[in-house]
Order: sequence, then C-alpha cells, then structure tokens
Amino acid sequence: MTASQLAASPREAPDGRIVVDNLTKVFGNQRAVDSLSFTVEPGSVTGFLGPNGAGKTTTLRMLLGLVRPTSGIATINGVSYQSLPRPLQTVGATLEAASFHPAHTGRQHLRIYCAAAGLPARRADEVLELVGLAQVGKKKTKGYSMGMRQRLGLAGTLLGDPRVLILDEPANGLDPEGIRWLRGFFRHLAGEGRTVLVSSHQLAEVQEVADRAVILNRGKLVRAGTLGELSAGTAVTVVRGPALGPLQQALAGAGFGGTTEPDGALRVRTDQLGHVGHLAFVHNVELHELRLEEFDLERLFFSLTEGEHRGANLEQPGHFQPPFQANQQGGGAR
Repeated sequence: MTASQLAASPREAPDGRIVVDNLTKVFGNQRAVDSLSFTVEPGSVTGFLGPNGAGKTTTLRMLLGLVRPTSGIATINGVSYQSLPRPLQTVGATLEAASFHPAHTGRQHLRIYCAAAGLPARRADEVLELVGLAQVGKKKTKGYSMGMRQRLGLAGTLLGDPRVLILDEPANGLDPEGIRWLRGFFRHLAGEGRTVLVSSHQLAEVQEVADRAVILNRGKLVRAGTLGELSAGTAVTVVRGPALGPLQQALAGAGFGGTTEPDGALRVRTDQLGHVGHLAFVHNVELHELRLEEFDLERLFFSLTEGEHRGANLEQPGHFQPPFQANQQGGGAR
C-alpha cells in the first residue's frame, strides 16, 4: 500500500500539518494544559518535551480525540481527529506501551488489526519488514524482548501507511543498535514528507534526530522552534586555569556575562572564543582549557523547566486504544 494509493479525499488536505491552537484542559481545579499553541510541520521530526506532568500526554489525547478540550482546538490536516475521513490512513499513534496477547505471534497480532481496520492481511508482513521483525514475525509475542515489543508497536502504527505519526517514548527498551536504526527510520519517514511527532525523555536522542522541538512545563509552552532557533544565543565558552579572576574582570568590563562553576571553570556567555583567548593573553592569564561548548538540548531543557515543576502528575491514566479503534467506538470524550 503506497502513499499514492491512500491519496486524500478533497475534504482532507494531504499535508499532514498538526495545529494546536489555544488548547486548554482542566481536571477539577488543576490545569493540565494551559492555553497551548504550536504547529508541527510535515516533512520533519518534532520532539515533544517536558517533565512528567507537563501535559504532554493530555495534549496528545486531545489531539487524538480521546479527551475533550476545555477550550481551544487541535487539528490534523485542518480538521479534528474525529472528522478525518480515514483516520488510520492519516494518523498512526501509540501513547502507552502496547499490549499483546502472549499466545499470538507478531504477525497474528497485526493481522487482527488489519481485519478490524479493513486493510489487506499482507500489510502485516509489509510493516514487519519495515521495522526489522520479519524474521520473528511467526514467534509468539510472549518471547519478545522489550525492544522487539517496541518495534511491534511501531509496526502497528504503520499499518495504514499514515502521513502522521504520533509516538510516545518509542526508544524505550531499544539497544544502541535499535536506537540507531530508529533514528534512521524517523529520518526516512520525514524524508517522505510525513509528520513525525515524538514525545520522549531521552533528550540526547531527540537532539540527534529532531528538526524541531516543542517544550512544555506545567501545561504551558515555554519554547518551540527548530533546533537552530533554540540554540541561538545559548553559546557558552568554557575556560579553565589556575587563576581566572583577572580574566573574569576583563570579560565583565567588555560586557560578557559569566559564572564560575564549583570546580573552578569559568562559563562565559559568548561564542567569541578568539576574543576570550585574546583577553587572557593581554591580562597574562594562564589557561589550561579554552573551548566552545556545543548546543545541548538537555541543558536548555533543564534551564527552562528546572525548579518550575511542582505538584502531582496531571496526565490522566487510562488504557490506550489505537486511533482507528477509538474512532469506531466514539473517540472517547467529545
């Protein structure tokens, strides 16, 4: 089943753009999501980041029609999930660890979903090949490792050849080789023009694969943009030496802010490595290290969220249903 065979109807734009506009969800007296707005572009991998309880899962459930917003809207291809003519062929999603019948093989598991969704049974074999499980497709899932189960869950999201993928912690349980494979697979999907939205706590992995990031804290958007935009103005020059006081004074006089770490290293907010070295030379300051620190998404993440997050996890527990299943049964609260 190719993308051309699953061409969108006139009602459904083919771009795969996700738009969240002023989305709010209140549970009792708690705001799980607060006036949240962002866009996820097709042809890209977007990291959806935030501490536990930041509102990520609640946002994704509203996007998939499993939770009704208190206010605001979330759309895919310009319409709500419930209004998509062929949801399985538009969106593939996993929000929680998938469950599998231990007596079923991976192939049987996927064929059951094919039958429920009206897809040809051969699609099960095609997606097993895509995720690297073709050799174990006839093995019972009770013998699958956690990483294999993650791949099988991913295979399930691909059954309808969707333009949009929404994945929660897809790298959990994967070994280093599996994580490397997943990076390449995401890049391949984005290269086909698909929209890939990945919620993850593995920030180093997100930095390796994502084009963009959306960062939440306490239900609110704190930063969104391409990784290049997020890294702008975050450059830091790290300086080490036996006596950095004169250099720090010279840098302050030149308008460069800086802080001294507990280990004595001086961190200067600038990418002008040569200028810092020149000031050290002029003021006869001995240096043992002078380097430009690369952009670190994890460091940025904690600078935006550390110390701000308080209270209990607001993301509501619940049993995940595949999107096509939710659509058939009413899509949850509306």
